[in-house]
Amino acid sequence: QVQLVESGGGLVQAGGSLRLSCAASGRSFSTYDMTWYRQAPGKEREFVATISRSGGSTRYADSVKGRFTIARDNAKNTVYLQMNSLKPEDTAIYYCNAVGPITTSWGQGTQVTVSS
Repeated sequence: QVQLVESGGGLVQAGGSLRLSCAASGRSFSTYDMTWYRQAPGKEREFVATISRSGGSTRYADSVKGRFTIARDNAKNTVYLQMNSLKPEDTAIYYCNAVGPITTSWGQGTQVTVSS
């Protein structure tokens, strides 16, 4: 099982950018599909973006398509979420998720706040 630690969150003005990172410890990072979720206050956790084990396939929520980019570096055991053109409605805690052949892991989350 991998342990996940997110970083890169913060306060940014609308229209700005942030890059989130999720560092994984443990073995076989490249055997995990990696996904970013987010949860806004009073709302359920929602899917943001996912990337396949090799990085060759990605998928995005309609709400972030064209603005966010997910990428991974298997040599560094890290997955990234580049967020551009941020909107106040992107404000949430962002969580990293790893789904492997047997186990699933979650990070502790990183807060992203977008001011208008």
